[in-house]
Amino acid sequence: MQSNPGDAAGTQAVQETPEALVARLAKDGRAAQRVLARLSPDRKAQALRAAAAALRSAHGDILAANAQDIAAGQAKGLSAALLDRLRLDEVRLQGIADALEQVAALPDPVGEVISAAERPNGLRLSRVRIPIGLIGIIYESRPNVTADAAALCLRSGNAVLLRGGSEALHSNHAIHAALVAGLESEGIPAAAIQLVPTQDRAVVGAMLTAAGLIDMIVPRGGKSLVARVQADARVPVLAHLDGICHTYIHAAADPEMARNLALNAKMRRTGICGAMETLLLDTQFPASEAVVAALLDAGCELRGDARAQALDPRIGTASDEDWDTEYLDAVLSVAVVDGIEPALEHIAAHSSHHTDAIVTADGEAAERFLDEVDSAIVMVNASSQFADGGEFGLGAEIGIATGRLHARGPVALEGLTTYKWQVRGSGQARP
Repeated sequence: MQSNPGDAAGTQAVQETPEALVARLAKDGRAAQRVLARLSPDRKAQALRAAAAALRSAHGDILAANAQDIAAGQAKGLSAALLDRLRLDEVRLQGIADALEQVAALPDPVGEVISAAERPNGLRLSRVRIPIGLIGIIYESRPNVTADAAALCLRSGNAVLLRGGSEALHSNHAIHAALVAGLESEGIPAAAIQLVPTQDRAVVGAMLTAAGLIDMIVPRGGKSLVARVQADARVPVLAHLDGICHTYIHAAADPEMARNLALNAKMRRTGICGAMETLLLDTQFPASEAVVAALLDAGCELRGDARAQALDPRIGTASDEDWDTEYLDAVLSVAVVDGIEPALEHIAAHSSHHTDAIVTADGEAAERFLDEVDSAIVMVNASSQFADGGEFGLGAEIGIATGRLHARGPVALEGLTTYKWQVRGSGQARP
């Protein structure tokens, strides 16, 4: 019988309580982080390039492991959207390796002087960017998170403790093994990137309450996971909530642009957090019928209010719940609004503050939308599917933070750092 990934480590884990397991992993991770904190930017970059090379060398093993996860997911009846998140192929795996190299090429944030000043008494003060420490990542069915999180944490001088979902069990272990091999070839401790060796759900609870051991938790997954993390955590949380993303087609929108952006925002990939989930059509926009017809013809199910239904008989009836639903599938809510004010009100009432967009040729309307929509990412004349750290030039991302503290929007290297004050004196004593 074929053994499961991590059996040896898992056997030891079974003999420990979840709290003891997390404490042991955290101790090792914190020791590794102290090593990372002393590494030069070039050493960290070279380690990431070695990890990318190891991923490419192990592509056969990784794709075979992913095929096991896909087969298990199909047997469990996972939705098409979840299977799409889980699936790897040569192109996607190459993209994961490329992302490691892109992160390696980014400027190292550690040691950056954010501000500096000299006080009248001669004290010289500076705020300097430093790693957060040990970061716990709790995620579900995206195996690429294993590599993305590892790369961003290592480049920013943090150690990471990864707890992936059972759907991607084999994929995560294969990717992690390749990453560790690459890092160790460059003299980086394996404990800099650790993968929890058990799927015991109690370990998640132990991570959430590991104050003093884990410095920050980042949840990557569905609404129920994020809600649990926020409710139970005794460790600071960088939250990524659901992506109820809106596109408002203003009266002054170019019809062809509006059609193309609506199709791309919804149908390019329906299972990502930046996918449009609600389309708002201005009553004065002259080509609403063409936009909804294009979406329907592309295979998207539309659910609308009464005025939206009047645009095309194929549009179903939207319930109250639809306006607050992240479908992650080829399903879209559609409403007709009487201008920008009702559009802004609808977005304020139903947006998850992830990404919202306007399509318009009216500069005044565009600026008002940018100013008044309170979301982490606000766009004009662009597809919401650009809500991605790579597309923003940040390399890979940990997630899209929708809160208001510490970091917001795509969280990459800078969002995984904090700062400390450095004070340089020449013998000053406070009177």
